[in-house]
Amino acid sequence: MIRISNLKKQFGETTASNIPSFTINDGDILGLVGNNGAGKTTLFRMMLDLLKPDEGTVEINGINPALSEEWKHQTGAYIDEGFLIDYLTPEEYFSFIGKISGMPQKEMDDKFQQYEALAGGEVFGQKKLIRNLSAGNKQKVGIISALIREPKLVILDEPFNFLDPTSQNVLKRTLTQYAERTRATIIISSHNLQHTVDISSRIALLEKGSIIRDLANENGSARQELTDYFGE
Repeated sequence: MIRISNLKKQFGETTASNIPSFTINDGDILGLVGNNGAGKTTLFRMMLDLLKPDEGTVEINGINPALSEEWKHQTGAYIDEGFLIDYLTPEEYFSFIGKISGMPQKEMDDKFQQYEALAGGEVFGQKKLIRNLSAGNKQKVGIISALIREPKLVILDEPFNFLDPTSQNVLKRTLTQYAERTRATIIISSHNLQHTVDISSRIALLEKGSIIRDLANENGSARQELTDYFGE
């Protein structure tokens, strides 16, 4: 469970985050949606202790990320290319993740197979450094790196970016199956409303750093309200 309390972040005159109280339950697939500047990435960075809030706290299963490293063992995240080690091949990068997580190489090799469909024949076995991959394939490496240890919390910022339509559909299926298999909590931000509605059990709508709507999304029930809000 993630608890957000009195979370505030200001950049000059701009309010990037102002969330008095919000709870993300175990097993939620939460979609964060909002226009550019709504505060989605800022919220993720504070959750991951990459950005210090001006006020308030985020707790992951009772752990404040700013005060302990324990949350990292149960969390997988991909925000942007800065998370990658781009002078390694994808296989070397995943092996590195396995080593620092205490996973035997054989176990890591077996997990590669679970993500072959998402890799699409363009990530594994290419003998390319990550820096030389296309933007879409870097995105796939980042997403797989967040999932491969099977953490109980997964945070992905704009995961559908740079992916072609086929890969976007494979990613939706991958995340849905991952949630079913692991019962993990998954939080994604996305400008793609269709994909977000398709996979999320719950949707939080952000505006100017605040969560203005918390929508249940059973069988796509949030679609119309989001469509009305964004004027599509």
